[in-house]
Amino acid sequence: MTRDAARAGVPAPAAVPGQVPVLLIEDDDGDALLVQELLLEASAPVALNRVRSITEANPLLASAACVLLDLDLPDAHQLQGVHWLQENVPQVAVIVLTGLADEHLGAAAVRAGAQDYLVKGQVDGALLNRVIHYAVERRRFEEMQQQLREAQIYARENARLERGLLPSPLLSDDRLTVATRYRPGGGQTLLGGDFFDVVEGTDGWVHVVVGDVCGRGPEEAALGVCLRVAWRTMVLAGRPMAEVLAAVQQVLEHERHEDRLFVTLCMVSVAPDRSRARLHLAGHPPPLLLAPGGVTELRAPVSAPPGIAHLENWPVSEVALGDSWTLLMYTDGLIEGRIGTGPERLGSDGLTEIIENHLHAVRSAGQDRKPHDERLLDALVDRVRDLNGGDLDDDLAVLALGFPAVAGT
Repeated sequence: MTRDAARAGVPAPAAVPGQVPVLLIEDDDGDALLVQELLLEASAPVALNRVRSITEANPLLASAACVLLDLDLPDAHQLQGVHWLQENVPQVAVIVLTGLADEHLGAAAVRAGAQDYLVKGQVDGALLNRVIHYAVERRRFEEMQQQLREAQIYARENARLERGLLPSPLLSDDRLTVATRYRPGGGQTLLGGDFFDVVEGTDGWVHVVVGDVCGRGPEEAALGVCLRVAWRTMVLAGRPMAEVLAAVQQVLEHERHEDRLFVTLCMVSVAPDRSRARLHLAGHPPPLLLAPGGVTELRAPVSAPPGIAHLENWPVSEVALGDSWTLLMYTDGLIEGRIGTGPERLGSDGLTEIIENHLHAVRSAGQDRKPHDERLLDALVDRVRDLNGGDLDDDLAVLALGFPAVAGT
């Protein structure tokens, strides 16, 4: 930048590698020229651009790493410019330039968010260069610290939501095993509204639910937590399953932040003899039964998802489980992945085929159920992801409830 450009306010050339892009906001030509000369004399690696007001600076701030800010501008007086920069470009380092009589404003500017301040007439080139570089590095450090704090807060909140969506089973029957997997969609860490729960009542019935709140994000996840807690509370109170589902529907209708939100549900109640169950489906994929005879899809009348319609009746079907089985329940993220690059989706038939192939490959007598079901879910999720060519678009939750020996052996 030439001296004539400093006087006229002509934009300087773009910064070259190794130079710090600095924007000087100064309406006094003499003070602007002094800053330019100080940097030239110090051979400072700085690309300086000069404007006369905040308004002129606005379109140039995105490319600046540091702002040298005068506190008496045509459109910003005293700390107004500092506050505006903090609100609109908080990532940019700000160094305040003050007159000797306004040195107290420099300290106030630092308290307001500026990285440093300099008193005009008491600065040489070396000091100005050093302050600029220190301010930029300090701002970068502050930004990294802020990002770290936000990440830590997010991780803690995510962990709390995950515990709410994916609780530990409440089981006293040690013949039953539970294996679960949850994967956020799109390779993200953001939780969706998928949830599951397992509760054994005092009467020996074991109730299992898998649900899916449409959408993805903290609000959907929080709603999923509310629904799961309502479900568990009603089950522990020993209420009939129709009342349990009605309570979940009521919580959904009162707690959702948008009228369009709905939830799909699959609920299975396993009888004390463990050979039969009752199945409720509300807009949700049916569960799969893995037994010595093969893999079958359990059928039941499907009602509309709560939230789309207000249900008064909850259809239920009696299903036979047999003497040795694994019950696989899942959200639709597991079957909506693509097969290759085309539009074809995996679907329930493709899911059944994957499971059958896995069971055939690992079938061996006397195998312990728990590691078997754990390996099954690992292989299942990995295979679905491989067929999709990577992370699935939607969240998935899978639960395998088994009794008492390895199904299919």
